[in-house]
Amino acid sequence: MPRATNGPATRRRRKKVLNLAKGYFGSRHATFRKAKETVTRALKYAFRDRRVRKRDFRRLWIVRINAAVRAEGMKYSTFMNGLKKAGIELDRKVLADLAVNEEAVFSDLVSKAREGLKKAA
Repeated sequence: MPRATNGPATRRRRKKVLNLAKGYFGSRHATFRKAKETVTRALKYAFRDRRVRKRDFRRLWIVRINAAVRAEGMKYSTFMNGLKKAGIELDRKVLADLAVNEEAVFSDLVSKAREGLKKAA
């Protein structure tokens, strides 16, 4: 009786990796060993960068809010503190969008933050 090599499962496993490696340059999309190395690295970076993306966007929003607030003659930290004391709970994503697209609304928020600071003092 011939030796069983579990060929179908091996082929399936290799096919899975090669399908993930579609579009890679050179032997990376064709050779199993190279494809496996590249796909492993790519998946590792993808996992890490799904978390890094959240940090990057938060930093971008803070930069945009800070630029818009400084144009109004205030600091970012003071503005955020004023909003908190005024009872306005908008997240940074919304604030950044307002700073870029709705400048009149954002200046109203800055004035409300100033009032919140005055009330608390």
